[in-house]
Amino acid sequence: MQEIAEVYARSLFEVARDNDVLDRIHDELDQFADELMENRDLQVFFFSPYFSSEEKKQAIADVVTQADERTVRFLELLAERHRMPVMFRIRRVFDEMWAEQNRLLAVTITSAVELDKGLVKQIGKRIEEQTGRRIEPTSVVDPDVLGGLAVRVGNVVMDATVRGRLEKLRRQVAAAA
Repeated sequence: MQEIAEVYARSLFEVARDNDVLDRIHDELDQFADELMENRDLQVFFFSPYFSSEEKKQAIADVVTQADERTVRFLELLAERHRMPVMFRIRRVFDEMWAEQNRLLAVTITSAVELDKGLVKQIGKRIEEQTGRRIEPTSVVDPDVLGGLAVRVGNVVMDATVRGRLEKLRRQVAAAA
């Protein structure tokens, strides 16, 4: 299923990029996938083999209004080929390609208490300068951290938390014993 999702996502991505509507199609795909995820009736309808491709295509035409024609045709193609259950994987792959195209990097800042939005922006700006990429900072509160910060930049974690330091000290003492 992952290979199918990659083929469909890459095709949509290339069409959107070539027609300079990448951001619009990204947003529309996200909106459709969110609605599909939240609405059980839509899932039953679009994932069910009991409804014909034509019924599903008509529903897309009725539900997806004011969207780019390429988004509508893409969704109709998924319905026609009975690929709608792969929508969530397609979205994930498309999001990854979109983030790479926009040089976007996910950053998560974890602390014991709520951080000031200005501080989160300041940390984000500093990371942007060092990586040369745009970032999307998110702040997470975890009381188990005790103090300090843990910053995840992509797949790299920089742990400057009290809990992390205590854990490191515990491992050093255990290794010395």
